[in-house]
Amino acid sequence: MTPTETQNFTPPPDGRHDFNFITGRWLVSNRRLRKCLQGCTEWENLEGFQDGALLLGGLGNMNDLVLDGKRPVGMALRFFRPETRQWSIYWTDSGDGTLQPPVFGVFADGIGRFEGAGTHEGRPIRVRSTWSDITLHSARWEQAFSQDGGRHWETNWVMALTRPVYPAARY
Repeated sequence: MTPTETQNFTPPPDGRHDFNFITGRWLVSNRRLRKCLQGCTEWENLEGFQDGALLLGGLGNMNDLVLDGKRPVGMALRFFRPETRQWSIYWTDSGDGTLQPPVFGVFADGIGRFEGAGTHEGRPIRVRSTWSDITLHSARWEQAFSQDGGRHWETNWVMALTRPVYPAARY
């Protein structure tokens, strides 16, 4: 490619760049339900941060999550399939390192909806994650579980992401 061709390059509009916003550092305010699928209404608030990076030339990305300044809690891996125009999202936590079954989905009208099979305390469930309110400086993520095949959902984790603000250097 010549410099002019590079400057005029427009990425394919197929969705492969939907998660580019995840790159870099984010401050993360977490609200997690203390007990899932038990009628619990008690939430815990945890502060943390995550660092994200693109993988495979943008066909994938990752982010780790660190809560309360401690060791990483887990990591998300996301991969885009151009043939289906869908994302698959995998999660692993620092407890056992097991890669959880993926959720699959797409972005439409600025909202990413992803759903798949999972388990909670040994029982089969549906898992849904939603990305919304995405700007250069903020984003929102929610996770919900369903134990009745997706008819009813219980939101159990909400993250509000904001970019850190660094003070200007003084000379």
